[in-house]
Amino acid sequence: MATSQEKTELVEELKGPHYYRITVNGYGGETVFSSISKEAQEYWSEVSDEHGDSSLVSYAVNSEEWTPEQIIGGESDIEFDDIDPATIPREALFLHDDDAEVGRPWFEPPNEVFHNNQAEYDGAYMTIEKVSSMDYDATHIDDVIEAEGVGDFVQRIGEASDWDIEPQISISETVDYNGEQKKYESFEKGSHVFQFHSAEKGTFWEGYLETPGLFDETKLRVIVDEDAAGNDLVWGFTYNGEEVDNEGGGDTNGKGYYAWTWKQEF
Repeated sequence: MATSQEKTELVEELKGPHYYRITVNGYGGETVFSSISKEAQEYWSEVSDEHGDSSLVSYAVNSEEWTPEQIIGGESDIEFDDIDPATIPREALFLHDDDAEVGRPWFEPPNEVFHNNQAEYDGAYMTIEKVSSMDYDATHIDDVIEAEGVGDFVQRIGEASDWDIEPQISISETVDYNGEQKKYESFEKGSHVFQFHSAEKGTFWEGYLETPGLFDETKLRVIVDEDAAGNDLVWGFTYNGEEVDNEGGGDTNGKGYYAWTWKQEF
C-alpha cells in the first residue's frame, strides 16, 4: 500500500500543467495545383505520355530564368528530352504570363488554385515526447509515443475501443484550421490542371500541447484529408476537441520532382 508521502508525490505528478511535443516525420512534400489552358494541358499530356515527365519538370523548374522566345528559339539551357523546343506552342508555356518576360517559378504559378506541404498519410509516423515547457528548446523528459505510423496509431486506438473512438477526423470536422478552412474540393469537371510535386523526406509538422493532467492518447485526433488529386495527407491534430497549432515542421530533404497535366473528368 502506498504511503502518505508516495500518494502526495503521485498527486503532484498528476497535477499539471504538463507539456508535450508532437512531431510528424516521413515522406510527403510540397504540391501545387493550378489551372491551365486546354492547349497547354493537351500538349504536355501528350509529351509526358510518350516521353515521361522530365521535359515538363525541366520547364517548370527553369521557367523563371528565360523568356518564351529564348525557350522556343533554343537559346535556353533547359533540357527537353526527345522534343525540339522549336515545336513547343507558345500557349504551352503556361508559367509565362502574357505581360511578363520571364516565367513564374513552379511554386508560384499563374492561376494557382491549391498549394500544400504535408506528409503523406501512408508514409507518415508520429512521435510524442513529454517536455519541460512549450518552448522550442524545451528539455526532453520522457517518450510517450515513439515513431508510430500515423495509420497504425489510428488503427490501434480504434480497435482498442471497438471503434467507439474515432481517432481520425477530416478538416471539415475542425472549427478552423490554421486560420482558415483548408478543405480542398476537386477541380470542376472539364478543368485543365497542372500539378507539380517536390517529393521530400523529413519533419513536416511540429506542435506543442499543454494539458492539466497527464497525456491521454484517446483524446488525440489526427486530421487527415485529401488534396486536390485525392492523396491522403496528415494536416494536424486536435486534443480534447481543441486544435493543436503547427509551430514548426518543414525540415525536409528533397528527393525529386514530379509533374503532371490532366483534365478533370468528374
